[in-house]
Amino acid sequence: MPAFYRLDAAAPAIARQFGAAARDDPWAGGHVAPGAFAPVITTGREFIAGPRQAGQPRRMVPRQWGVPPPPGAGERSAPVLSVRNSESPFWIGNLRNSEFRCLIPATALIEWGKGTDRDGKRCRHLFACADQPLFALAGVWKDSEVPSFALLTCEPNALYRHAGRDTMPVVLPGDPGAWDLWLKGEWARARELLAPYPSSAMIER
Repeated sequence: MPAFYRLDAAAPAIARQFGAAARDDPWAGGHVAPGAFAPVITTGREFIAGPRQAGQPRRMVPRQWGVPPPPGAGERSAPVLSVRNSESPFWIGNLRNSEFRCLIPATALIEWGKGTDRDGKRCRHLFACADQPLFALAGVWKDSEVPSFALLTCEPNALYRHAGRDTMPVVLPGDPGAWDLWLKGEWARARELLAPYPSSAMIER
């Protein structure tokens, strides 16, 4: 899971890219660390009783990265940042219900790697997509005391394996059809998007 990720785009540009209503989102660009709030694209009803209406538009809302842990995990358990097992009872209900799936806009992913650099510091890798400067990560949201989200993960591609990682975030294709499938599609089809992004389409800065 990323140490943090960057979203170097302001709210209006993000909204245009993903066809969402930004409303009054104050995001001006920067990095997102665990526990911080960041823009999330959703079509879920959120706080509105009743089923989602047909044609519900995409909208951008701020959410906190890190879902409260499941009951019984203990008071000191850290928030859950990623979904490693999409069939877990903790996640499957939300993932099967498309209104809880969301897009997490990003411009780069920062990962801790194996080994240390010449200064003895832990290696850090910054990955971006060569074919889409502003991309979407597959996410899922939950609500408790704080509106929150987590990132979906999958098997690593060659770049991530070389960095010593055993998973990577799910980077969605830069295709509005793929975004729509993740946000609204049946789970049997949407889960097919949980695949490594091609190494040939990524760059390390």
